[in-house]
Amino acid sequence: MMEALKKEKRVVDILKGFESAVVAFSGGVDSSYLAWLAMREISGPVKLVTAVSPSTSSLQKKLVEKFLDKYGGEHQFIETREMEDERYRRNPPERCYYCKRIILGQIREVGVASGAEVMLDGSNADDREDYRPGARAVDEFGVRSPLAEAGMTKQDIRDRSEAHGLETWDLPSMPCLASRIPYGIAITGEAFRRIEKAEEFIRNSGIRTFRVRHHDDLARIEVSDEEFPRFLSVGFMDKIYHGLKGIGYQYVTLNMVPFKSGSLNEAIISIDD
Repeated sequence: MMEALKKEKRVVDILKGFESAVVAFSGGVDSSYLAWLAMREISGPVKLVTAVSPSTSSLQKKLVEKFLDKYGGEHQFIETREMEDERYRRNPPERCYYCKRIILGQIREVGVASGAEVMLDGSNADDREDYRPGARAVDEFGVRSPLAEAGMTKQDIRDRSEAHGLETWDLPSMPCLASRIPYGIAITGEAFRRIEKAEEFIRNSGIRTFRVRHHDDLARIEVSDEEFPRFLSVGFMDKIYHGLKGIGYQYVTLNMVPFKSGSLNEAIISIDD
């Protein structure tokens, strides 16, 4: 905890060096912590901007609204157009790069219009350990990532968020819905619709940390170590199976290995190694 506090002080020092900012704000653990600190430590205006597209779940929008209801702040939703880019829809390993360029370009326009000195995002130090093609777009647009720069890990951010009483401290990670689709499987609005409905059904059944990986007509469910036994209980798998069949999946399977964030990137990383 003391080490996390030291890192937070580095973040504060970085933020105090800006007079105004626009923050890419998703409502998740990292961006909520950064937004809260930025509004507290930056002397001038801080504008929070949330990108909304077919890959944005309704849950994420609710989290954004909940944060704003409690902490206030100047905020703007923007409709992004990554689905218009054929390269994005083809879903290559560089998908996140194409998406991030579009989103950051639109957020930059908001920042320029509002006179913001800098654009900030909530990337953390752990992100450097995963395959993150979107990081290239962050560099190209000159976005500052104070949490990563200060060496804050996801756990550091959770610890300090809890210390400050931020309700987001224990939220599961919630990347965009496109992250549920393995590279090479085309991205469509129908795929997003099915993924969101499937995850909502499982979440409403009492499971907290999981993913529905979309393989066209097959849903492959990854569940956390702690909640894995729940899936094996009598009647539960049958309930999930019939629920997801009703949503439109022909086949439903439970992954033998527990949930791991970024698991779809493992094949890419092993090739690079």
